[in-house]
Parts: sequence; structure tokens; C-alpha cells
Amino acid sequence: MILVTGGTGLVGSHLLFNHAVSGKKVRALKRENSSLNLIKRVFSYYSGKPDDLLSQIEWVNGDVTDIYSLYEAIDDVTHVYHTAAIVSFNKSDHKEMMKVNIDGTANVVNACLFKSVKKLCYVSSIATLGRADNDQLTDEETQWKNSENNSAYSISKYGAEREVWRGTIEGLPAVIVNPSVIIGPGDWEKGSSQLFQQVWDGLKFYTDGINGYVDVRDVSKSMFLLMESDFINSRFILSSENLSYFQLFKMIAEGLGKNVPAIKANYFLSQLVWRAETLRSSITGKKPLITKETARTAYRKYSYSNEKIKKNIGIEFIPMQQSISDTCKLFLKNIGFH
Repeated sequence: MILVTGGTGLVGSHLLFNHAVSGKKVRALKRENSSLNLIKRVFSYYSGKPDDLLSQIEWVNGDVTDIYSLYEAIDDVTHVYHTAAIVSFNKSDHKEMMKVNIDGTANVVNACLFKSVKKLCYVSSIATLGRADNDQLTDEETQWKNSENNSAYSISKYGAEREVWRGTIEGLPAVIVNPSVIIGPGDWEKGSSQLFQQVWDGLKFYTDGINGYVDVRDVSKSMFLLMESDFINSRFILSSENLSYFQLFKMIAEGLGKNVPAIKANYFLSQLVWRAETLRSSITGKKPLITKETARTAYRKYSYSNEKIKKNIGIEFIPMQQSISDTCKLFLKNIGFH
């Protein structure tokens, strides 16, 4: 039996689809009030019979911050994929994010140790890696550096990784994957999937930053292959290509039939925007689209190496042009449902 935490999220839903298609017995942990609408929609994107595949998944209610619910969920489980996490750059979410991402991961590790799980795969982030000097590619050996520029999210994922490494010292076989920005059909109002909604709504600005990107199908496939492999106690960067934000937004805009963002935002303008968004948020009660952390990140140039994962499991990443085109089609299909 396989357990997936965070099964209703972007990565978790794709993992569940892969396992359901392969016919493996799989159990998914979800919070009691979590909706299954996203996973049903994801399954319908890839299968003409989504209900048949969904029926193969055993759903259990629980929470990674409740270790007793994890004990029950991990009964008779041999392999655990831990994808549950909070991804946020809003200050109001920081306390809860630390609790879920760090304490929740500690609970998952402890439950896996207690139940003698054979292997854990943890979804971390490239945000936990250091930044290479002199425009070099960041790889798995680039060490984390304490800095006031580290986001609360990156600190929470770094703390979570420390819990996984602690687990390996105590005898838990584990692998960590560090995806770059994940592209794919998820909740169009949250996370990286929100980029498509923003461009659809008429995004006008771009910055000259650079980041790594990877298709969610490649993330899921890589995790699946790593869990089937003999690799343990190691990390792997999952990233297809390094793109500028202009290249990314241009591909999305063209895929959605929208105007390409044409105004290059300088640092001064971005500072005004995040402050204006903070004010709007305080008035409307809605979370800001741009925060101090995201505005700061938008000007940084980060590039990542994918050589380790390609060499060790032989994966060929989906080109980002194809990934974005495929995701745009699914976004438009979703819009058509309303």
C-alpha cells in the first residue's frame, strides 16, 4: 500500500493519477473539509473514465499536524509520498506555514519510523538550495545560506528537509526532490497555476528575473521512478528549463490568445505595487496578489542544473513550450465549463 499526503494538491493529484493508472493500491490523506473537486477535474483532463480511476483510491481523513491520524493512515503502508504543504508569501500565513511544513513533516517522518515504512519521498523546493555564485548553475551540492533575503516559505521547507535528513539518520530510507516552479493544471486561483489566470486577466508588467520551471507530469514521473529505484538518502533537482519572466509570460499569453505583457517594471515600480496590494488587501480582506517577498524575488536571476536526475533515472523533461501550451489548453477548457 502507498500513501500520498496532500492528495488534493497539484503534485499530489498527479501522483494519485499515475498510481491509479498503474493499478497500484494507493491511499490518500486529506483534511476532513478538503474538496475533491480539483482532483476530479485533473483526472478528467487525462482520462475518459475519471470516476473509475478515482474509485481505486482509498481516502482517509487526517492532518499532518495530527500525528495520531498519521499513525492510522500509515497502517499497512510501505511507501509514503509527502506532498502536503502550505505555499504562501503572505505574512499572515507564515505562522501556520511553519507549523504545517516543519512540524507536519516531523510528524510524517516520526510516523514512518514508527510504522517501519520502507521509503519516503518528500517534495521540497529549489528554494531550499543555495544560490550559485558568478552566474553558475545551482545544483544539488549548492549549500543553503542564511540570509535576510530568504523567504519564510524557503525557511519552512529548509526546516522540513532537516526533519527528513534527521529521519534518514534514524534509519528511514528517503529521497528528496527539489522542483523548480511547477507548471500544470491545478487550482487556477492559487500557486503557480495562478500565473495563467493572471495573464488571462490582462497582465501588463514583467520583470527581468530568471527562474527554473518544470511540468507537473515530470515531477510526478520522477518521484514515481525514484521510489521504484534503489536511490535513498539523496536529493534531486527537478527542473526542465531556465526562463526569464518575459519568456514565460510571452508563452502563456500566446497560448491563451492574450496580449504579451509589454511594460518592464523597474524596482521602484514593484515597490509601489506591493505596497498598494498590501493596502488593498487590508481594505478588502483578500490576499494580495503581489507581496514584498514576491516583488523581491521577481528581480533575481536563478538557474538550475537537471543533470543529476537525467543521468540517474534517464528522464527527458517536457520542453516548457509544450508544457505551457498543454496547460493553456486545459485552462481554456476549464473556462469553457462555466
